[in-house]
Amino acid sequence: MLRRCAVLLWCVVVLTAVGSAADIRVPNLAGVLVSPLAVSPGTKAVVLVFVSTECPYSNRSAPEIRRVRDAFEPKGVRFWLVYPNSAETPAIIRAHLKAFSYPDIALRDVRHELVKLAKPAVTPEAAVFDARGNLVYKGRIDDRFIELGRERPVATRHDLEDALTLTLAGKPVMPASTQAFGCFIADLQ
Repeated sequence: MLRRCAVLLWCVVVLTAVGSAADIRVPNLAGVLVSPLAVSPGTKAVVLVFVSTECPYSNRSAPEIRRVRDAFEPKGVRFWLVYPNSAETPAIIRAHLKAFSYPDIALRDVRHELVKLAKPAVTPEAAVFDARGNLVYKGRIDDRFIELGRERPVATRHDLEDALTLTLAGKPVMPASTQAFGCFIADLQ
């Protein structure tokens, strides 16, 4: 009997450890746990945009993030703003959402579960997952930022928009990753 219990316990531990991305749950601003990658019928892709209230690159990208969300949400794309900085409280994030005219689509990733999954290096950085939960794009929103401290007046490439267009068309995203410039997430820990 003891051996059977040990084997059963091992199976439970293995099954628990082998979860899927859809099993990740992080709190929204009300403290309710949300599974951002658990898709509902009609969802064709999920976008996680890693942002920070204090990062000037994140803040200057807000109009483009809103534009892309407004264009693709009606097409079945679910957007989340992911705040990985544990110092950013729900009140600070709510003020940020209001200041930059974002809808309430914020998640707090204080344990960096989504960071570990998508592996963004900076804010802002986007991760696009298809309806099956596969990461199909990770990188910059657009090419406005050339390097830290240098930016173009207007973007010439719209990488997040291009990735979503290809994903919705069922085509592979090329390039599947781009270099994003911004505030390092490692500095937020």
